[in-house]
Amino acid sequence: MAVSVSLDQIQHLAPNVRSSYREAFQNGHSVLDQCGISETALRVAHFMAQVLHESVGLAIQIESLNYSAERLPQVWRTRFKPVGPLDPADFAHNQQKLGNEVYGGRMGNTGPNDGFTYRGRGLLQLTGKDSYQEATTIVRAQNPAAPDFVALPDAVFGGQWCLAIAAAEWTAKGCNAFADQDDIRSVTRAINGGLIGLSERTEWLRLTKAVWLPAVAPRTVAGPVGASRPAPKRRPTRKARTTRKAQKRKARR
Repeated sequence: MAVSVSLDQIQHLAPNVRSSYREAFQNGHSVLDQCGISETALRVAHFMAQVLHESVGLAIQIESLNYSAERLPQVWRTRFKPVGPLDPADFAHNQQKLGNEVYGGRMGNTGPNDGFTYRGRGLLQLTGKDSYQEATTIVRAQNPAAPDFVALPDAVFGGQWCLAIAAAEWTAKGCNAFADQDDIRSVTRAINGGLIGLSERTEWLRLTKAVWLPAVAPRTVAGPVGASRPAPKRRPTRKARTTRKAQKRKARR
């Protein structure tokens, strides 16, 4: 029997869920079924943990690049002074200029405005023109009616397609198998390309397990999450050690 993802569960985990995401999950049972995510509660918990992290609790539809001059060197340390060559004041609160600087010339962004145009969007914050093209290919393989997300980038966070994109990406990267092993590190590498935000993703997994796997949620640990650890041996208190020694002396008499 397929595991359900209800709006009550979504609202419990993400009180600030955006309307397009709410619409997507309300109508998205067939998407989760088609991609095999709803086959087990563990897959649902892992999928939702990654989605909740990437979208900041389902509150972010499109990446904000509205940074202050003080914040820019903290986010892109090697690009901005004092370590990097760029003056953060030249890019502060200028999203288009910043996006083209930090994302331009990579991830398939070859046009002069591609870095800004293909900044992060959707449930898994799709970033880079190559990712938008890949999303078009893999979603159309399941649904030929899907639009060209390169031509219509805002459709990536729209209610009609955002869940289909996230689920197709999840499946294409082999995440169901990693989720079956309860291996959050491998899931995170597949989605993120590294382990950025692992501690936050682990906390989200603890919360999603409490919803879909409440019996095992208290044992949640990091990498692979859910692998039980033996309880640490507690050293007796000084009073307990003194009492034990006295009992041993009494026994020898």
